[in-house]
Amino acid sequence: MIAIARILARRVVLLVPLMLGIVLFVFLVMRFSDVDPASAFFQGANPTPRQLHDFRQQNGLLDPLPVRYVHFVGDLLHGDLGISALTRAPVVEQVTTALPLTLQLTFLGLGIAVVLALTGGVTAAIYRDRLPDQLVRVVSLTGVAAPGFWLALLMIQYLAVDRGWFPTGGYINPADSPSGWLRTMTLPAFALSLPVAAQLTRIVRTAVVEELDKDYVRTAIGSGLPPRVVVGRNVLRNALINPLTVLGLRVGYLLGGAVVIETIFSLPGMGKLMIDAVQNGDPAVVQGVVLTTATGFVVVNLVIDILYLLVNPRLRDAAR
Repeated sequence: MIAIARILARRVVLLVPLMLGIVLFVFLVMRFSDVDPASAFFQGANPTPRQLHDFRQQNGLLDPLPVRYVHFVGDLLHGDLGISALTRAPVVEQVTTALPLTLQLTFLGLGIAVVLALTGGVTAAIYRDRLPDQLVRVVSLTGVAAPGFWLALLMIQYLAVDRGWFPTGGYINPADSPSGWLRTMTLPAFALSLPVAAQLTRIVRTAVVEELDKDYVRTAIGSGLPPRVVVGRNVLRNALINPLTVLGLRVGYLLGGAVVIETIFSLPGMGKLMIDAVQNGDPAVVQGVVLTTATGFVVVNLVIDILYLLVNPRLRDAAR
């Protein structure tokens, strides 16, 4: 545990310059964009040049960029993401309202992807070059080639419109109706997760096949251990390193893909918040959503790093 704590502390320290770099990148992109925060704040009100100048002066928009960046970082450290030009409400309130739904969708999709990938990949590896393996490979290849938005439209047409098994969109809070929440989230989660599950399935299959060909597996089975015990206790643990690497990278896809999926299924999450902010010219909200999403991606990858250490003790020794 001491080794894990030491390595975790090292990872957290390395996150500080990474987060500062992300904040700097978002800051510069937003400051050099064509959207003027002052004009956005007064949109539809026909402000005078004097009003625009006073707004820029009061909000530090006339300060040099380094000074504005320091103030920007200071505001972020205090949990201040700015004020929405459209609603005049703090951006952090809107993000706090929309974020739980996006996290529900992302982690539900992640769970589905992991279950499908492990089931399909291990099955294909055990029955390699036989019918189950061929079927899994065909299905996974099809899933890799199919974009999530296309799958979402197909699901809406055949499972929601034609058969009425699921709603075409909308959201029900799980506190109000768990079954209603599950019905509204099933199609979006599957549409989001299937491309990731297909890619992970191929990687899991390859990793498990490589482990099954190693000498220790043949020795363990030859000594009388049941194959399912060898696969579950040893093979999977050693084979999950590469899939975990890809999984950490694909979480970014899940978070980004949620923007499109939420729009298709009319889910009031971060995706809809982002689209509305872009369409209405609300730079503070766009900035807040991007920073929140980037922070979530960094945190998830930190969790993946911890999982590396738990899955493979040799990584702990190498990182000391």
